[in-house]
Amino acid sequence: MKKLLLFLAFLVLGASALMAQARVITGTVTSSVEGEGTLPSVTVVAKGTAIGTTTDADGRYSISVPANATTLVFSFIGMKQLEVPIEGRAVVNVIMEPETVGLDEVVVTALGISRDKKSLGYATQEVKGDIISNVKTSNFVNNLSGKISGVQIQRNQNMGGSTNVIVRGSKSLVNSNQVLYVVDGVPINNQIGKYTDVGVTSGQAATVAGYDYGNAAADIDPESIESINILKGSAATALYGSRASAGVIMITTKKGKMLKEGEKAPIGVSLSSGFTFSKIDKSTFPVYQDQYGAGYGYGDPPDFAMRTTSGSLTTDDPVNDPLVRWVQTTEDASFGPRFDGQPVWGWYSVDPESPWYKQSKPWEFSKNGPITFFETPYTYTNTVAIEKATDFSALRLSYTNYNATGLQPNSSLKRNNVTLTGTWNVNKKLTVSAIGNYILLKGKGRNTTGYNGNIVTNFRQWQQTNLDFKDLKRAYELTQRNLTWNYNSSLTYPIYSNNPYWDAYQNYETDSRTRFIGNASVNYKIFDWLDIYGRIAADTYYEMQEERRAVGSVSMRFGLANVPARVTSGYLRRDNTFSEYNADLMLKFNKKIGESLSINGILGFNERRTNNTFFSNATNGGLLIPGIYSLQNSLQALPLPLEVNQIVGVRSEYISLSLGYKDFLFLDGTFRNDYASTLPADNNKYQYPSVTGAFLFSNILNKDWLSLGKLRLNYAQVGNLAGFDLLYDVYLTNSPMNGANTQLAAIKRNPNLRNERTNSIEGGLEMSFFNARVGFDLALYQTNSKDQIIPVTVSQTTGFQSLMLNTGEIQNKGIEFTVSATPVRIGDFSWDMVLNWSRNKNEVIALYPGITNLRLNSVNLQGGVTVNAEVGQPYGTIKGRDYTYDDNGNKIIDAETGTPVVTSSSAVSIGNFTPDWNGGINNSFSYKNLALSFLVDVQKGGDIFSLDMYYGLSSGLYPETAFINDLGNPVRDPIVWVDEDDHSKGYASNSGGYIIEGVNIVDGVSVPNKTRVDATNADGFGIGLLPHSAFVYDASYVKLREVVFTYNVPARMLNKTFIKGVSVSAIASNLWIIHKNLPYADPESGMTAGNIQGYTTGSLPTTRDFSFNLKLNF
Repeated sequence: MKKLLLFLAFLVLGASALMAQARVITGTVTSSVEGEGTLPSVTVVAKGTAIGTTTDADGRYSISVPANATTLVFSFIGMKQLEVPIEGRAVVNVIMEPETVGLDEVVVTALGISRDKKSLGYATQEVKGDIISNVKTSNFVNNLSGKISGVQIQRNQNMGGSTNVIVRGSKSLVNSNQVLYVVDGVPINNQIGKYTDVGVTSGQAATVAGYDYGNAAADIDPESIESINILKGSAATALYGSRASAGVIMITTKKGKMLKEGEKAPIGVSLSSGFTFSKIDKSTFPVYQDQYGAGYGYGDPPDFAMRTTSGSLTTDDPVNDPLVRWVQTTEDASFGPRFDGQPVWGWYSVDPESPWYKQSKPWEFSKNGPITFFETPYTYTNTVAIEKATDFSALRLSYTNYNATGLQPNSSLKRNNVTLTGTWNVNKKLTVSAIGNYILLKGKGRNTTGYNGNIVTNFRQWQQTNLDFKDLKRAYELTQRNLTWNYNSSLTYPIYSNNPYWDAYQNYETDSRTRFIGNASVNYKIFDWLDIYGRIAADTYYEMQEERRAVGSVSMRFGLANVPARVTSGYLRRDNTFSEYNADLMLKFNKKIGESLSINGILGFNERRTNNTFFSNATNGGLLIPGIYSLQNSLQALPLPLEVNQIVGVRSEYISLSLGYKDFLFLDGTFRNDYASTLPADNNKYQYPSVTGAFLFSNILNKDWLSLGKLRLNYAQVGNLAGFDLLYDVYLTNSPMNGANTQLAAIKRNPNLRNERTNSIEGGLEMSFFNARVGFDLALYQTNSKDQIIPVTVSQTTGFQSLMLNTGEIQNKGIEFTVSATPVRIGDFSWDMVLNWSRNKNEVIALYPGITNLRLNSVNLQGGVTVNAEVGQPYGTIKGRDYTYDDNGNKIIDAETGTPVVTSSSAVSIGNFTPDWNGGINNSFSYKNLALSFLVDVQKGGDIFSLDMYYGLSSGLYPETAFINDLGNPVRDPIVWVDEDDHSKGYASNSGGYIIEGVNIVDGVSVPNKTRVDATNADGFGIGLLPHSAFVYDASYVKLREVVFTYNVPARMLNKTFIKGVSVSAIASNLWIIHKNLPYADPESGMTAGNIQGYTTGSLPTTRDFSFNLKLNF
C-alpha cells in the first residue's frame, strides 16, 4: 500500500509539473432554447486530455489547459456536444443547442460494431458506465436492477454470489438461460459453478447446494466500463448464432482517445476511491417468539431434562448432588418450557474448559440471538487510471483494487484488476489495437447455500430461542473447540450442527481465480469505404476451490457425491482450467450511393475453440491428521477423482448488410452459418438468418414538436448449442473392486441431436417530443424455442434411466415499455424521469408425446417440493402437496383433529416462479453542482417456497406459533373441554389451541370448522400439519433500490490547484423494501443463478449498503 501511495504521489507531482505552463480559459455556457438561459453542470474538457471542469450555477467555467491545447469540448445531457477551437482566446463563450435524441446516437451492437441507433430495427437499451460503478458491489450486474425493461435480474446476498439474468423469459428447458456477455466485441465465459457433464455429478448451479462461487462475468472491473448495451431480441443477437438465444449484454470498456493532427496533451491521471458499509435489513431476518425455549414440547407439560450438575441422568446422593433442570440439548426446537428466569443447566455446563462448567444460567429468552453472529461488511475500492494520447496513438492503463468483508465472520473477497488498452495508427491506412484485462480473485469464507451444512439454515429453521450467541462465541474463542448446544443424550458430541463460530473459523472454504481477457486487432483501410479487419481474442483462467471440514465437526455427507458416507472431517479440492480463443476476419464496407442510398455491412469468418479441464477429489472417511488439509491426508484410500476434459470447436461464416434510403428507411439482413463439433459430423451445420426494418417517419413529417418517430419490425432465428459429449454413450469408472469396474452413464446419448432453435418476431415504436423532453419506446415480441434438448425417461429394462432427445417447445411473448421525460427544467434546476415496465408471458407448449411434466431439479429439494416445466403452464411450476377443497373453494378440515385434509400426491401445482411483470422508475434531480437520483424497483407476481417457514413453524421459532388465541389464551396452552367426557359441550374458556379456517364435510355438507388444533408441541404447526402450498408465498416486491447524491466541486474553487475536477458522492442501495409478502426473508433470496428458482432456504439477510465515493481528475 505504501508503494502504491508513493507511486501515486509521483504521478500527481509529474502531472503538476507538466501543467506548469498551462493557461486559464474562462467563459459562459448558455442554451439556445428561449427562457433556459445559462446552463449549470456542463462538462468542459480540453480535447485529448483528462483535464476538465464543469460550469457553476451561473453557467460560468474556468479551466486551466496546456499551452498546446487547441480545442474545448462542451457536453451536457439533452444538448448537442460542441467542439470549439480556442484560437488563442482567453474567454470562450458558447451557446448549446438541444439534441434531437435518437437521431445521432451511436450504440455498440453485435460483434462490437458501432451503429447509428436510428437505423436499428430492433430494441436495445444502453446504460452508462458511471451508473454501473456508482454502487460498489462484487457483481456489477446487480446495478442493472430496475434500469432495463425486459430484463429480469435476481440477485442474492451470497458474498461474491451469482446473479440470475433472464432476458425476455426462459427459452431452454434444461440448458442455460443465462445471457451471453460480450466485452469489446468478444464473448467471455460466464460459468456458474457447474463444471460437469449431464449424467455426472453436477455442481452448485444444478444441485442448489454447496457454495455459490459467483458467475465468471463478474470479474469485469466496473470502473473500466464505458457503457453497457443490452441486446434483447433475436434479431439483435443473430450474428452470434448458436450462442444468442438468451440475449446479449454488450460491454464496452474505457479507452484513450486520439488527438487531432498536431495536437499534444500531457498525461491524464484520475483517481477514485470508495468506501461501503452495510447494515442488516431486519425485515429479512427472523423475529423469534420470546416466551418459550428449547424442546419439542411432547412432555405434559413440556419440561426440562433432569440431570446432576455434572450431567448425569441419575444420582446416588440426592441431597448433595441433586437432579436439577437441564436444557433439552437433543431437541433442536423451541416448543419447550415457558421462560421463568430460574436457574437451568445446559450445554455451557458440560465441558471442563467451558467458562460456565457446572454452572447454571437463568431460563430466559436470549438477549444475544443469531443476528449478533453477523459482522458489519466493509468494502474498499480504489482505482487509478492513466491516459496518454497523441495524434497517432492512445493508451490507457487502469488498476482497481476491490477488498470486501462479508456478513459472516472470517469471510472476505479480494479482486485486483489491471486493464491496458492501446491504439496505434501505424499510417493512414493501418491501425493496430490491443486490449488486455488481468484479474486476480481471492475468496475466503463464502457462505454455504442449500440445507445441509448451512449456518443460517439453523438460524431460520432449527434453533433454540434461549441460545446466547455471545456465549457460543466466547466458548469457541477460549477453547478453539467445537463446544456447541446440541449434545447427544450422553453429552459427548454434537448431533445436529456445529458451533457457528467453529464453522466460520474452521470449516471455511478458500478459492482463487487468475484470469486474462484480451484481444489484438488490425484494421487496414483498402479504400475509403472498404476495410479489412482481423482480431484474435482470448479468455483464459485457472481457478482452485478448497473446502474444509475440521476434525470434531458434526457428522454429515462431505466430498464427492458418489461417496455417500457421513464423515466428521474432510478436505475437497477442485481445479478448473478454462480457455476460449476466437479468431475473426471481417471485410467491412460503408458506401454512399448517390444522395439517397447508403449501404454498409460486414462479411466475416470466426473460428472458436473452447477448452475446459476439471479435476476434483476429496478425502475418504475423514482426515488422518487434524488440521492438515491435503488429499494425501485421507483416512481411507482416496476415491477415483472426477475428471472432465472438454474441447469444443465452432466454425462460423456470417454476413450483415444494411441499406438506408434518404435517412428515413432502413433495411438490415444478417445470415450466419455455424459448424459445431458437439453435433453429428454429417449434420453439424446450422443457419441463423435475421431481417429487420426501420421507418424513421419523423424525418418525413418534419414537425417541430416531433423529435423522433420510428417504427421497427424484425424476424430472426437463433440457437442454443448442444452440450459437450451428448452424442455417444460413455462409461463411468467406479472404484476398483478386484479389477477395473465401469458402468454406462444413466443417460443414453443420441448421435442425431440438433441444436435448439428459437424463432422470433418483434415490432416496436419509438417516439420523442418537444426537443426530447418526453419520449417512449414500445416493443412487442414473440419467441418460440423448439427442438429442446431434454432427457426423456425410458424403461429401465433398456439399461438407462433417460434418453437425450430433441423435443418440446417453449414460448415467450411480451411487451416492453420505456418512458423518458424531463417534467421540469427551470433555470439551474432540472428533473428527469425514466420508467421501465415489461411483461413476459411464458408457456411450455410441448414436451415429448405422452409427457406433460419435466422435473427441473436434478436432485431432491429438501422438503419434498419440485420445480418443473409443465405443459400449458409458465416455466418454473412448483409442485408439492396442497389443501383439498370443497366445491366452493373452501379448505377441507378434518373434524376430529382440526387439521387440513391434504392431497396424497406431491405432484400438485402449487405455484410458479415466473413473475407477472417487472418495472422500475428512476427520478433524477439536479441543481447547480448538486445531483440527486433515486430508483424504485418493482416485481409483481412469481411464487417462492420457503423451507424456512416450513420447518421454522414446526420448530416453534416464530411468533406465529406463540400468539394469543381467539379465547384470549396462549395458543400453546393445552386443549381444555367444558366436559372431558362430552366434547359436544365445546371448549372451556381457558383452552389453548387454535382453529384453522375451513369446513368439515358432514354427511356431504360443508359446515364451518370449529375443531381446535393442539399447539402444545411441534406437531401443531408447519411440516407436521400443513401442506407445501401453505409455505408458497407471492414473490412480489417494491424496493427503494438506490439513492445517489453527487456534488461536483465548482471549477473556480480549483483554479489555483493542479486538480482539475473533484466529485463526491453518497449512495444508499437496497435502502428500503417498501413491500413484500415473504416473511423474514427477501423475495430475491434464491440460492444461486440458474434454472432452479422459486425456492429459498437458509439465505443470508439482505443488507442496506451505504457508500461514499471520491473522484479526482488531474
